[in-house]
Amino acid sequence: MGIHYDYKSTKGNKLMEKQAKREKKLAEKKAKRLAKEGPKEEEVKPKTLDTSKPITLDFLTNPDKE
Repeated sequence: MGIHYDYKSTKGNKLMEKQAKREKKLAEKKAKRLAKEGPKEEEVKPKTLDTSKPITLDFLTNPDKE
């Protein structure tokens, strides 16, 4: 009967311990995954055309222009 008597009084503490353990485990997994992947490269945004400038033949055919 002793196990049932203190179940409710210790339930909150046990739940908090489980949550902390779960969060710790997830943090370790995340750290391990990030270490395995290496540094993240920034995504390159596609260049968009400026709508205020007209499109010229030189703009379309010049390979040296960035």
